[in-house]
Amino acid sequence: MVTDMSDLYKLSIKEKLEGLKKLSFSSTELTKSYLDRIKKIDPNINSYITVLEESALLEAKKSDERYQKKIPLSLDGIPLAHKDIFCMNGIKTTCGSRMLADFISPYSSTVTTKFKETGSVILGKTNMDEFAMGSSNETSYFGPVKNPWNKNFVSGGSSGGSAACVSAGLSAGATGTDTGGSIRQPASLCGITGIKPTYGRVSRYGMIAFASSLDQGGVMAKSAEDTAYLLKTMSGYDPKDSTSLKTKVPDFVEEIKEDINGLKIGLPKEFFRRKIPNYLEKRIEETKKIFKKLGAKFIEIDLPNVDLSMPVYYVIAPAECSANLSRYDGVKYGYRCENPKDIEDLYCRTREEGFGSEVKRRILIGTYALSAGYYDAYYLKAQKCRQLVANDFREAFKLVDLILSPTTPDISFQIGEKMNDPVEMYLQDIFTIPANLAGLPAISVPCGSYDNLPLGIQLISNALEESKLLRAAHYFQLNTDWHKTWPEVEK
Repeated sequence: MVTDMSDLYKLSIKEKLEGLKKLSFSSTELTKSYLDRIKKIDPNINSYITVLEESALLEAKKSDERYQKKIPLSLDGIPLAHKDIFCMNGIKTTCGSRMLADFISPYSSTVTTKFKETGSVILGKTNMDEFAMGSSNETSYFGPVKNPWNKNFVSGGSSGGSAACVSAGLSAGATGTDTGGSIRQPASLCGITGIKPTYGRVSRYGMIAFASSLDQGGVMAKSAEDTAYLLKTMSGYDPKDSTSLKTKVPDFVEEIKEDINGLKIGLPKEFFRRKIPNYLEKRIEETKKIFKKLGAKFIEIDLPNVDLSMPVYYVIAPAECSANLSRYDGVKYGYRCENPKDIEDLYCRTREEGFGSEVKRRILIGTYALSAGYYDAYYLKAQKCRQLVANDFREAFKLVDLILSPTTPDISFQIGEKMNDPVEMYLQDIFTIPANLAGLPAISVPCGSYDNLPLGIQLISNALEESKLLRAAHYFQLNTDWHKTWPEVEK
């Protein structure tokens, strides 16, 4: 057990809960230790947009009272952060955009409400790529998020703020959203664990939309066990979300304890014929050896249409983005240009000034794909191809329990390195996008490092089988120490 209050951040969520129950430390002490670290470290990382110091300390005090009365809630006193895409009543929700820089939400998302009901302490709202569009967290109106392992490198995106704050020990865990890899990719680049659940497992109510058929809320934490605690909290049916699944939520925390002997893991030929760096290839081989020692079996599989994923995604996602972002017109809420000449000028200048270049690029692509004469050629065809990708996974999971791949094609890259090359930036999600198209759960787990920058592996499971993912990740982490390492952020 950590005795120095400044080192409380190093405890797992399970250890934090045990310490709080034993009154070894209070939630107030725990929360203050995080707030002190945020003040000291985050100016150099930029992982938070809004820090809620006053309300966090108030929540911690209430939590302490419940512990004193021996009536704690399930996550009582655990300091967490929320990606600034989740609405919280009376608190700024910016989506990393000038368009919503001063927007104060009049209601709360289902996800943040669920966490509040479990007694968790909300430290603040984390930085992100504007409207969740990006793979580096450089498109944020509030500036880029820096990687805690090397501040000259990106944290990944779009949930880069959440990944960086967990990696740097500035929160015990954080929510994120994943449209094409936006939880898993930054989790991999920052050396933490990140899970995207099955589409519909987590309510999207109050989660500002990018691409509605792809967006899914999830969580990031140091370990698979920590993510299990958080995923259990945020999952479940919500009548406010028409895409929410009416299915029982497993006890992820308990189910990760089952061993993985006999688990069949697929190796897609299409993923492994791609050129990846030697150091990543070596880590994949070492990962396979560990799983084999644990009793897992590897089977080579085919995903014949998976190469369609990138072009399909970059038709469907921009198309849905152009529809969802049409509501930002300067009339009801959000940024509004000054002194418009007429309604057309209001619309045009508000959107020109309020959106960043990446968002505008995707709106234009999406509008083109949905326009008369091109809908059938692009959007409709992309949806048909999407079904082919989903069918490939369906067939694969008749043979295997999980699918293994790298999470990203390489380690993190320098800030500014890929900003002028959109295609190269988009290729950062080449391994993560297929799971979103198929609506499948997937997790990224630290598997090593190169040049002091983390590497991650990805595991994909069949729909609603998050327990298998978490179990495999948990046993892998019981036999490795990559998730226990911390960057030297104090320097």
